[in-house]
Amino acid sequence: SMARPTPLLKDELDIVIPTIRNLDFLEMWRPFFQHYHLIIVQDGDPSKQIKVPEGFDYELYNRNDINRILGSKASCISFKDSACRCFGFLVSKKKYIFTIDDDCFVAKDPSSKDINALEQHIKNLLSPSTPYFFNTLYDPYREGTDFVRGYPFSLREGVQTAISHGLWLNIPDYDAPTQLVKPSERNTRYVDAVMTIPKGTLFPMCGMNLAFNRELIGPAMYFGLMGDGQPIGRYDDMWAGWCCKVICDHLGYGVKTGLPYIWHSKASNPFVNLKKEYKGIFWQEEIIPFFQSAVLSKEATSVEQCYRELAKQVREKLSNVDPYFSKLADAMVTWTESWEELTSNKIVAGGVKASSGGVHHANGPTTKVASPPPPPPAVVKSEELGSPAA
Repeated sequence: SMARPTPLLKDELDIVIPTIRNLDFLEMWRPFFQHYHLIIVQDGDPSKQIKVPEGFDYELYNRNDINRILGSKASCISFKDSACRCFGFLVSKKKYIFTIDDDCFVAKDPSSKDINALEQHIKNLLSPSTPYFFNTLYDPYREGTDFVRGYPFSLREGVQTAISHGLWLNIPDYDAPTQLVKPSERNTRYVDAVMTIPKGTLFPMCGMNLAFNRELIGPAMYFGLMGDGQPIGRYDDMWAGWCCKVICDHLGYGVKTGLPYIWHSKASNPFVNLKKEYKGIFWQEEIIPFFQSAVLSKEATSVEQCYRELAKQVREKLSNVDPYFSKLADAMVTWTESWEELTSNKIVAGGVKASSGGVHHANGPTTKVASPPPPPPAVVKSEELGSPAA
C-alpha cells in the first residue's frame, strides 16, 4: 500500500476551537486533524463537562483557566461569545493557527471528494501574496497558472502571507437583516479560486474557517469585547479582520481569501443575531471610514507597536460614537500586554499531558492524549479539485 503523505506542519500548527458543546463534529475531521494539537476554548459554564472524541491530542481551557492564567487581564477575553477563541491564539506556542467553529463540517468539491481545508490553508499561508498588483488569473503560485502578460516582473516575488480566509458552503455568513429577508438561501456555488485582497481594501473577516501566521500577525488577532455585558456581538472576527488588514497593509504582508470551503451546517437565530448586531449595523458606518483612513507611523515596525497605535486612534476617534469604544481601546492595550507577557513566558499557561484520560492540573488546563485510532483515509490533494460544477 502507498505511504500516506506526512501531514504538513504538524509540529508548527495549533487548531483552535471555541465551543459550548460536545465536540462530536471532530469525528468527521479525524482524517485531517488527528495529527495536530488542538486548543479547545470552552465558553459559558466552566463546570459543564465537554466531551472530546478519543484519539485527539488537546488542551481544554474554560473560564476558570482563563481567569487563573491572565488574572486581572482576563477582562479582555469575551465571555458567552465565540470571541473567546482568541485566548487560544494567546496561549499557543506554534507558528501557525487554524481556527474553526464546531458547526462546520468537511465539504465536498464538485467531484464529490472531501476537501482537506487545513491542507489548503497551509498551501495558502506558505505561498506568497500579491497585494500590490492584481493578477487576473487569481493565485499565480498555484499549479497550472502563472502571472499574466503585463504583470510587473519586480512584483512577481510577492510578499509573505499572514492570513488565509476560507469560505463556506450551505449556510452563508449573512448579517441578521439579510438572514431575515432570505431565510432559506444556501450557498451552493463552489468557486475554485484563491486571491489576494489588494492593499488598501478592507474585507469582512469570518472566524469560522480561518488560518494565520501567528508570528507575523498574531498580536493583532484580537476578537474584541463581545457578548456577555457588552452592547454588541457578532462583530468580533470582523473587528480583528479590520485591524489586521490595516496592519498587514502597513507592514507589507498579504491576506488571501477563497479556498478552502467548509460545510457550515447550522443557521443561527436571526432574531437573536439582530439583537447582538443592532448597534453594530449603525456603528459600522463610522467604523469602516475610520479603518479606511487609519494611518500608522513609520516608527511602528512591529505588530505590537502598530496595534498600540491603532488602540490609541480607536480611543481618540471612535469614543465619540459610543463610550464602548474607549472600553474596547483599553481592552486592546490589555490584550497586547497579555500577548507580550505570555510570549516572554512571564505567565506560565501550559498544562500536563496524560498518557490516557484527562487530567486537570493546578498549573494548566485539562489536557488529554488518547490512544491512536485506526489509520485515516488518504489525504485529498487540493490540486485534485475539479472545476466548479454548473
